[in-house]
Amino acid sequence: MLHPDIQTDHERREAGPALDEATALALALPGLDVVAGEVVNVRQPQPGTLFGTGKMDEIKALISAQDIGLVLIDGPVTPVQQRNLEEAWKVKLLDRTGLILEIFADRAATREGVLQVELAALSYQRTRLVRAWTHLERQRGGLGFVGGPGETQIEADRRAIDEAVTRIRRQLSKVTKTRALHRASRAKVPFPVVALVGYTNAGKSTLFNRLTGAEVMAKDMLFATLDPTMRAIELAGGVKVILSDTVGFISALPTELVAAFRATLEEVLEADLILHVRDIASPATEEQAEDVERILESLGVREDVPRLELWNKIDLAAPEHADALRNQATRREDVLVISAASGEGLDALQEVVTAHLEGARSAESLSLGFSEGRKRAWLHERDVVEQETQGEDGWALDVRWSPRQKAEFDKL
Repeated sequence: MLHPDIQTDHERREAGPALDEATALALALPGLDVVAGEVVNVRQPQPGTLFGTGKMDEIKALISAQDIGLVLIDGPVTPVQQRNLEEAWKVKLLDRTGLILEIFADRAATREGVLQVELAALSYQRTRLVRAWTHLERQRGGLGFVGGPGETQIEADRRAIDEAVTRIRRQLSKVTKTRALHRASRAKVPFPVVALVGYTNAGKSTLFNRLTGAEVMAKDMLFATLDPTMRAIELAGGVKVILSDTVGFISALPTELVAAFRATLEEVLEADLILHVRDIASPATEEQAEDVERILESLGVREDVPRLELWNKIDLAAPEHADALRNQATRREDVLVISAASGEGLDALQEVVTAHLEGARSAESLSLGFSEGRKRAWLHERDVVEQETQGEDGWALDVRWSPRQKAEFDKL
């Protein structure tokens, strides 16, 4: 496992936590055993090999001594660099994107998850056709009366990938339509949606299981769960909500995966409240929180959707540090200290979520004509009508609804 410490972008992290995360990524793939890890300072990345000749020889000696068959580079590697490094070291090589794709491919459980990973992998492979450097130089002869040198193998491979991408996108569009129908049916039930988001391994699934009594896979590993899970639950005070658990985020999340999983993450876009679960015991918790906010922004999550930060795993923090965090949280209205494992703070969490959702509802008086029966039925389906009287020209209704319900009503 190599972490090239180039630091040319905004993600300037301490080398220790970065290497720890890279190692955790490697261990998340079944069958891998990490025998060595190193942070490599790269002052001037070499366009053909990334590393200089001295470091290349040093790593090659380590590979031979340890009988290593796979090298993981925790960062972007160009197709040419990958080809040259594999030739020089006589091993298979994966960069960060390639490794995450492998993990996702191993974890995808539903048909939608499998399709999303396939789409991301094909988009990634299309840019790396140069890896197969032997057969790509061949050319196919022209067909019939078509002149010219014929179609090169790389063009044929790229066309085959494009056709596969088109086919998968068609299949995914059907899944997306089905998901939209499910979302529409849920919208008829007057339950607000609460979405759990956070860095991978922050404890979202453990919290989800605690609140819902479900048995979603929850392990101390990166990307323990991929597919979104939703459950209807009743919070303290009798408020019913739909709780959604989503795929964990990670720094430098491959753009191919962000695009492929957009349909899955649309549940976050529809949320009435977002709970950002943070591993507050991690030394990289601040950087992880910034990554999550960056991805939410790229997904187009509205700024007006209320958010709460849940500082999870407080039980794993040192006692003095935990006390300082609790004191800090009491001075902020948007932060709660919890432990999904021990149950600390979960009663307070339910009370705060209830207050947010109830407080977000506003009262309003409406007048509907008899010709607007569809709108009246919509209001009753969502159980937002508190009082109704019938007059000569239609109905007068007093409603209490959320901003999202009001926006949906205005579109009718």
